[in-house]
Amino acid sequence: MKKFLMIISAAVMSLCLTACAGEGNSSGGNIEFSQGTEISQSSSTTKTESSSEVSQTSSTMSTESVSSTENSETSSATTGSSTEKSEVSAPSSSTTTESETSSVTSSTSSSTADAPVSEPTEDGVKILVAYFSATNNTEGIAQKLADGLGADLYEITPQQPYTSDDLNYGNSKSRSSVEMNDPSARPAISGSVKNMEQYDVVLIGYPIWWGEAPRIMNTFIESYDFSGKTLAAFCTSASSGFGNSDSSLRSAASGATWLKGQRFSAGASAADVMKWANGLGVN
Repeated sequence: MKKFLMIISAAVMSLCLTACAGEGNSSGGNIEFSQGTEISQSSSTTKTESSSEVSQTSSTMSTESVSSTENSETSSATTGSSTEKSEVSAPSSSTTTESETSSVTSSTSSSTADAPVSEPTEDGVKILVAYFSATNNTEGIAQKLADGLGADLYEITPQQPYTSDDLNYGNSKSRSSVEMNDPSARPAISGSVKNMEQYDVVLIGYPIWWGEAPRIMNTFIESYDFSGKTLAAFCTSASSGFGNSDSSLRSAASGATWLKGQRFSAGASAADVMKWANGLGVN
């Protein structure tokens, strides 16, 4: 009987052990399944998050790309705008250039209009400025007169030009000394004034030689008929005054009306020259 009870007890224990093992395996299976589920969920979450991040990144990249494109288009538009402004500015520069060119043209025309012309003055008076200038000092004054009065200009040119030796005043045998010591000397002139009769006023210029007008000026005066014309003499010198330098000239053209003459320094200004000319009342 005792042996029988021990056998039954062993069987019961075996059954208990088997049942416990089954429960353990079932629980373990559940745990493994649960872990698998968590892993699967984690993987899904990771994939989802990854996809979300990728999607967000792509979205961000797309947004940045669009922004970049917009910036590029904006930059292009700005560049185009700048180009348009530049192109719009170009005509303005051209207009300024044309305006400046027009101003220069106007100035040139004005200068041309102010140049001496062979036309009578407003009162119908036609003027001639005739001069002799051995060293170009008198020429400068004559040119200023002609410019200021709108007169014709004529240079009294000796047929035999004067050299520096001819003008040596310290040599009593020099050509100029010999001529000035001879009141009857009449140096020849090359050329002549055409249509002297057309002039109403003749201004006569020369350098002072020994306090007088050079003898070639007598040659000039005696070559024409100045009757009824108005004459005035002007001269240049370093120190001598006008004096009676035109006395012999007045005698040679007694039929003309002679006005008061004037002496100028070689560097006299146009204003000084014209002050005398305007005072004559011939223009």
